[in-house]
Amino acid sequence: MTGIVLGEGMDPKEDQAMEKSVSGKPPRNFFVIACAVLASMNSILLGYDVGVMSGAAIFIRKDLHLNDVQIEMLIGSLNIIALLGAALAGRTSDAIGRRWTMALAALIFLLGSVVMALAPSFAWLMVGRLLGGVGVGYALLIAPVYTAEVSPASSRGALTSFPEIFINVGILLGYIANYALKGLPVNLNWRVMLGLGVLAPIFLGIGVLAMPESPRWLVMRNRNDDALKVLFRTSDSRAEAHERLAGIVEGIQYAQRKADKNNPDSIPGDPLKSSGEGPWREIYKPTRPVLRMLIVALGVQFFQQAAGIDATVYYSPVIFKKAGLKSEGAILGATIAVGFAKAGFVVVAAFLIDRVGRRPLLLTSSIGSTVSLLALALALTFIGKASGAAHQVAAYVAVIAACGNVAFFSIGMGPVNWVLGSEIFPLRLRAKASSLGVAVNRTMSGVVSISFLSLTKAITVPGTFFLFMAISGLCAVFIYVLVPETKGKTLEEIVAYFHMKHSGKTSNPAELELGESQADTQTTGKLREGTEL
Repeated sequence: MTGIVLGEGMDPKEDQAMEKSVSGKPPRNFFVIACAVLASMNSILLGYDVGVMSGAAIFIRKDLHLNDVQIEMLIGSLNIIALLGAALAGRTSDAIGRRWTMALAALIFLLGSVVMALAPSFAWLMVGRLLGGVGVGYALLIAPVYTAEVSPASSRGALTSFPEIFINVGILLGYIANYALKGLPVNLNWRVMLGLGVLAPIFLGIGVLAMPESPRWLVMRNRNDDALKVLFRTSDSRAEAHERLAGIVEGIQYAQRKADKNNPDSIPGDPLKSSGEGPWREIYKPTRPVLRMLIVALGVQFFQQAAGIDATVYYSPVIFKKAGLKSEGAILGATIAVGFAKAGFVVVAAFLIDRVGRRPLLLTSSIGSTVSLLALALALTFIGKASGAAHQVAAYVAVIAACGNVAFFSIGMGPVNWVLGSEIFPLRLRAKASSLGVAVNRTMSGVVSISFLSLTKAITVPGTFFLFMAISGLCAVFIYVLVPETKGKTLEEIVAYFHMKHSGKTSNPAELELGESQADTQTTGKLREGTEL
């Protein structure tokens, strides 16, 4: 990124309307909520796969006689393959729209579920994972972007956290399917478990017919009248709808002028027919303020997965077996407790995110996960040396600590990183920067899930969770030092903050005041005039 100005995305006019709606406590917009729910059906695809594969892998191993490396590849490959979907999704969503990109993601995932359910061998399972991974990559990118673009500021944080809520609902449904179907013959139960993954794509495909297109994409297509109709239905007032439209138009016009200037291959005045290299050039050669934005957004994505949350979720049966649970029923039942903890606390986060703020939730989440991982590692260590009642107590502590880890994750690190990424990037870079964030997120998820069983053999199961604890602690330090609060702030104020950080006018990462100082006024004034950062 070679610079950021206010007119990119939600600019002053749009933000002023949003700020009014926040302070005025507008009535709940059920149409926006419905749009967010339907868009988030994409996220159920990933969640269900994560949950169901944790249990299905037990029976796939027995039926197809797979070894640890094949199980690691089967589980972790989806996250690596999702990089392909994420890489394609940014360009696809700009070309055919957010709405039809969601439908495409659902179709690809549906095909993957069918192939996996009918797979006669490990090779065919991997073909299904390839298709499913591409669909997941599309879904991870497009759901938060679409939701952020249709939501008014008064509910943007809560609604943008919906994809994470639905991921967790999907995980819980996967765990429940595992438990409910475990009694079927071993050559059939895992096929039914995976085959049920077709239901969410079917519902989403039907839902897309009732969803409006993103107003920002419509403006990029010069369909301003259509965009205004959508904004009337998704804003807190008609006045806000007009102001949001004016802000979107102003932002796109400025972004295109900048693209025309920086990219000789672009077609002047057409935001959809430029070569697309300009935004990527800005991402790979950013100015200092924009570099700080990238560090914050990508850093949170990195730590979200590097602290091992997917190890807890994917391999919970392995963890609970190590904790002393014997039967498959007990192990799969314990995973349901993990699913409820994860889904329940992400709903709590959705209610708190626009009240408490992003930064406090992230700090609480990372510190709580660090403590939970420490307790889990200590309990698993003690289990190997204890017997009788002490062994049983350690087993209970391990299960509670695993639930605590996912609960603390869900109250902050799970939903907030997607909200943060959708807020700090300007419109012309949002889809591509989000693709990059998904790439970082899925890469780390893939690394963790592919290497977990091998890592536990190398440094033991407790040692692996001590490692995750250390990474989670570093995450807390990263958030405290670098991540600002964006709750209730306009894009103008967020950009001003990064500008002041670059010029040395502020050193406190939480200091993102509402233009109270002279420095704030001068900085935001320059931004209104289009000053490049």
